[in-house]
Amino acid sequence: MNKDAQIRAAINQKLIETRERECLKELLRAKLIECGWKDQLKAHCKEVIKEKGLEHITVDALVAEITPKGRVDSSMNFNTCLDSCSYHYNQALVPDSVKKELLQRIRTFLDQHASL
Repeated sequence: MNKDAQIRAAINQKLIETRERECLKELLRAKLIECGWKDQLKAHCKEVIKEKGLEHITVDALVAEITPKGRVDSSMNFNTCLDSCSYHYNQALVPDSVKKELLQRIRTFLDQHASL
């Protein structure tokens, strides 16, 4: 395991041990609902199904179509979500304020646990 992977594993372990991981996931869920992300993604699904036709689209194809726009969904693992915060959100429906708040919470956690 390379050093970067070891650091990620240590951070993830500390997030789990302190239950901060669950708190961050819950914060993200609440903020996404609050900002209308879920409703916007649902509407986008309906648009895609209408455009392609219900008979001509599979669940896998629908997921592949909407993932870039939704980028953070409840089935993502937390590490993927963290990676997405810094890279993929720019084209997604997730408002900057939600991204910034989540990233600030993560930075605060890392500052408090600097020994990692």
